[in-house]
Amino acid sequence: MKLQATTAQNSYRYIWLLKRIFPYIKPVMFRIILGFLIAAPIGLLDGVTAFALKPYMDYVIGKHDLLFGGFTISYQMMAFAIPYLIVLFAAGQGILNYFNEYLTSWTSQKITIAVKEDLFKRLVYMDSSFYDENTSGIVIARFISDPDLASRGIIDKIKDIITSVCGALGLIAVMLYSSWRLALIGVLVLGVAFLPVALIRNWIKKTSNKNIVIGGKITTNLNETYNGNKIVSSYNLQDRQLGIFKEELKQSFDVNIALVKRAGWMTPIMYTIASVGIAIVLAYGTNLIYTGKMTAGGFASFVTSLLLLYKPTKTLGRALQQLQDLFVAMGRVFELFDYKPEISNCENPVKMPPVNNGIKFEHVDFEYVKDVPVLNDINLDIKKGETLAIVGNSGGGKSTIANLIPRFYDIKSGSLKIDDIDIRTIDITDLRNNIAMVFQDNFLFSGTIRENIMLGNKNATEEELQTAIHSAHLDEMIAELPNGIDTTLTERGVTLSGGQRQRVAIARAIIKNAPIVILDEATSALDNESEAIVQLALDNLIKDKTVILIAHRFTTIKNANRIAVINEGKIVELGTHEELMNIPEGEYKHLYEMQFRESNENNTEEGKNE
Repeated sequence: MKLQATTAQNSYRYIWLLKRIFPYIKPVMFRIILGFLIAAPIGLLDGVTAFALKPYMDYVIGKHDLLFGGFTISYQMMAFAIPYLIVLFAAGQGILNYFNEYLTSWTSQKITIAVKEDLFKRLVYMDSSFYDENTSGIVIARFISDPDLASRGIIDKIKDIITSVCGALGLIAVMLYSSWRLALIGVLVLGVAFLPVALIRNWIKKTSNKNIVIGGKITTNLNETYNGNKIVSSYNLQDRQLGIFKEELKQSFDVNIALVKRAGWMTPIMYTIASVGIAIVLAYGTNLIYTGKMTAGGFASFVTSLLLLYKPTKTLGRALQQLQDLFVAMGRVFELFDYKPEISNCENPVKMPPVNNGIKFEHVDFEYVKDVPVLNDINLDIKKGETLAIVGNSGGGKSTIANLIPRFYDIKSGSLKIDDIDIRTIDITDLRNNIAMVFQDNFLFSGTIRENIMLGNKNATEEELQTAIHSAHLDEMIAELPNGIDTTLTERGVTLSGGQRQRVAIARAIIKNAPIVILDEATSALDNESEAIVQLALDNLIKDKTVILIAHRFTTIKNANRIAVINEGKIVELGTHEELMNIPEGEYKHLYEMQFRESNENNTEEGKNE
């Protein structure tokens, strides 16, 4: 699944989208409804000032007393009371608005957190091919930015719509109270002014989809610049990275300006329509006053309502436009929810059996990209307790074989079995619990050394932890650290040397105590001294285990029980070190002699330099 190839095809299926997000809304429904109920009077109170103008103009300015239900209210009393009532209503509106903002923020963040949590749960269970196909930037954009935009904004925008609609209704009610004839004109003008909003929704969708892709590229560039800072500096790539960043910012600018050019004409059109409506109202209202069908106070109240009506109308138009953007983001979010990982459990998975016989590859074919074969007809029988080394030229398929055993990928054809049970029928979690892996570049998480080792077995005892540390030859290193095993590592553990990081990873694998161990180029990036210490740690790790060992350095593999030589996706030789060395013109013998010839040449060159 390529995340940048988003279509957000369900973005305008509003009922479907609301049904999908409703499970996240339901737990906070009471507060949402309460917020919406508060939003209604906030909008309705917008019409108080316009409503008060009619009695103020007709009675206070005209110096007439008001007869109301047998009571007489003097114009002096109204002159005193009306301003204070307006202030009182405004203060009440402000208090309601505070509570409404709090409720909106609380519910929006709760919904956003729930959506992000479920999305991240999907992310951590994505298969390796997903990470192969997508950059870190686009993953961050789709899994963090979209949920923020879609779930946090929807409650706020619906609240704005309710407030604006209620505000508009309150003002329309005042207009009807002042003159139903003029109100018809005002409502008609309002309806016409809304037409442009519906015309740009497809542009909003296209722009939003393009922006999420560009935003992903920008984040990827930032990540690459951060993680590759030494390469950037040593190769003087600052101008290159800056150039890429500038181009991505330009793309973002161009996309957004294209939308502004198309959406920007909405405001002048709405202004023009509103001004036409006001002109008609002024002309017709003047006629109504002259003919005695309307008072001057009623006309002032109506015109004020009409002018005030522009604010909720504009807010409503903007909220509807932004809501379209939210629905597009929501459509992208549910694309992620609907994505099915390629690697998943079968209908009734079985538990991983004890490894009594071993691992068997039978006529296994594999390809990362369709019709581009990587492995061809692989047949291997790895016995329990055996160490099988896999060697060959780079790109021949060595690491691919290692990646198939824990089901990072699924084979194309053939079968891969553990104790005669196809691994595709074994529960994935149980399968991986029984496999320990040490890679060339082992990832250490932010946290302490203790936490990183305990990732192998969170239920390990202190004694088991200390045994793992001792077996991985970490005692001396830990003793030299300021806080010992509880020393906090920086991101990816970069403050440790390569050999130290490897030994922490080996301790993590030792404490896991899995029956199957896979070592994928575990010492290839180390110097000779570090390799010697790491090799001692590895020897402790693989005791009494079934081991698949992938390495370039023949010093680490010649003691393996058997060695498989793989070339261009096929096993071309299989046997012990001695057996393979006795094959005339053999592939293994050629690789072995070539490596040691290079090693001798390097040693000779170093001797001359000394």
